Amino acid sequence: MASSRHVAIVGGGITGLATAFALHEQAAQAGLPVSLTLIDADPAWGGKIVTHHVGDLIIEAGPDSFLSQKPWAIELCAKLGLSEQLINTNVLQKKTFVFSRGRLRELPEGLVIVVPTRLGPFLRSGLLSWPGLVRMAMDLVIPARRSGGDESLASFFRRRIGREAFERVVEPLMAGIYAGDAEQMSLSATFPRFRELERRHGSLIRGMLAARHLPTGRDRSAGPPRTMFVTLREGLGTMVDALVSRLSKSGVTLMPGRRVVGLRARSGQPAKGTNAIRLEDGTAVSADAVVLATPAYATAELVRPLNDSAAELLKAIPYASTATISLAYEVGEVGSTVKGFGFVVPRAEGRDLLAATWSSMKWPNRAPATRTLIRCYVGGIGRDALLKLDDGPLVRRVQEELASMTGLAAEPTYVEVNRWERAMPQYTLGHLQRLDEIQKSLGPYPGLYLAGAAYHGIGIPDCIRDGTETAAAVLRDFAAGNRPHV
Repeated sequence: MASSRHVAIVGGGITGLATAFALHEQAAQAGLPVSLTLIDADPAWGGKIVTHHVGDLIIEAGPDSFLSQKPWAIELCAKLGLSEQLINTNVLQKKTFVFSRGRLRELPEGLVIVVPTRLGPFLRSGLLSWPGLVRMAMDLVIPARRSGGDESLASFFRRRIGREAFERVVEPLMAGIYAGDAEQMSLSATFPRFRELERRHGSLIRGMLAARHLPTGRDRSAGPPRTMFVTLREGLGTMVDALVSRLSKSGVTLMPGRRVVGLRARSGQPAKGTNAIRLEDGTAVSADAVVLATPAYATAELVRPLNDSAAELLKAIPYASTATISLAYEVGEVGSTVKGFGFVVPRAEGRDLLAATWSSMKWPNRAPATRTLIRCYVGGIGRDALLKLDDGPLVRRVQEELASMTGLAAEPTYVEVNRWERAMPQYTLGHLQRLDEIQKSLGPYPGLYLAGAAYHGIGIPDCIRDGTETAAAVLRDFAAGNRPHV
């Protein structure tokens, strides 16, 4: 009979929770005796996934949804018994806008990510000038770049569809996802699909048109149709609560509010010793494998005693700071100023507001029929000066932005500010190469694993996938001899 192995996971955000869940599930399926300890410095689990129930309002302090096209979050919800709680966006209010050249302009129907697949609505939208439209159409004739090497998102899209289309359409959509600067962001690490479309079809427009006719691969028996974004009826915090409950009932040792201050990882040398995690209170946790599901800058300090080069590479992954400001209004005070799902704001506009979501119109159950809930998003790379303001001045500035962009000048009946310092990892140029170098630097320490949003995807489904794959790697390596994994 195989001896029991112990795995310690540091970091109780969605990646750490998903890693622990997958490890328990996969070990049970394989008949392997594995015990687990999950440690987090915060007394609450879930990291940036935080749902507040304030009277009859459901407010997401962090992310408010996840992509349905990436299956890992929906699959996890099914395993947790949450499938019936998944909800789609409101099909009656599905318009989205861009604030451009002084007013809100609707993103046209048929816009797939950033490339129009239906020309009529796009031409009528007013998003681009006629010269901008002509330059965008030149994507059909501009030769594909065949040379290798990384390229920034800004460089790629300016090269393919022109400066105006990049600044007015691409940049605000990308900033809404990453809160980053497209001039610095790596195409290979963020949207490699676009490079592949260029190489295969010679044009983004041709590539997206061709992709429309490919089978989606969706199994109709897998569940009801889903909109692009989905969430949970009572908020994303439901997923965190279900994970923590399941882990606790499964015998996983949960250690919230315990800060890890040191790490000793066994080396590949004959006198290899053991892995040990040192906590702030002086106690230690020994383990056969350690998963660090912490932000890259925190992971850097934990691995620095092992390998200074790896620490510096991890520290070089920058993070953006952001804040969400939720505002509730009486419906009668809002009138017709609020419509659709919300809007994004191009960097070229020079505004403080990054985006706004009409939460109660985008999702059912976020507010009663008598109230309107709005969520504003500020901060990000190069737009974070606003975050230096205290809450009062910050809220007033957001209200001024809403008034000037939408005409909404009413006073909210409820305000909530949630700040996220160094919360969004940035995949800057050379990101994939850095990951390779980190893995090589930590090669002498089998049994040490890095996982999380800093590496292979920032969205909730990406983090769940990373945790699940890390769990599989831990179990494989128990059987075949430990290898490093990033």
